[in-house]
Amino acid sequence: MNQERSGKPYRNSRQRTRLLEILRSTDSHPTAAWLYDQLKPEFPALSLGTVYRNLTTLIDQGLAKKIDSGSTFDRFEAKTTPHYHLICRTCGSITDFEKPLFTDLNEVVSSSTDFVIESHRIDFYGICPLCRKENRNHS
Repeated sequence: MNQERSGKPYRNSRQRTRLLEILRSTDSHPTAAWLYDQLKPEFPALSLGTVYRNLTTLIDQGLAKKIDSGSTFDRFEAKTTPHYHLICRTCGSITDFEKPLFTDLNEVVSSSTDFVIESHRIDFYGICPLCRKENRNHS
């Protein structure tokens, strides 16, 4: 048995292991429904609820993150190292931005406030190159 960050034990699961493998194999920041579609052929009895429960466990373990991009559906990723996101307001695509920015931001805010900063999140919103290109073609 492994432990979640909360110290609560959990059992290993083939479904969870495969879910993490699929999540790590894509940089598309998929929805739970997309992950479900990928897993369903391998696990015919799988439910979307099981996918969400396994995603919650992976997040609790620090192996995955949920991205709130402002869309109707939650998006997920297995990249847990610090990075930013570029989010297209037109198509909803999410792209990782790896350039280190504001590397001391947590310390600056902690030293300026009475708050202990553990992490921060910055997302950049705009229009992706594909949507910009499609918009020009329709003008």
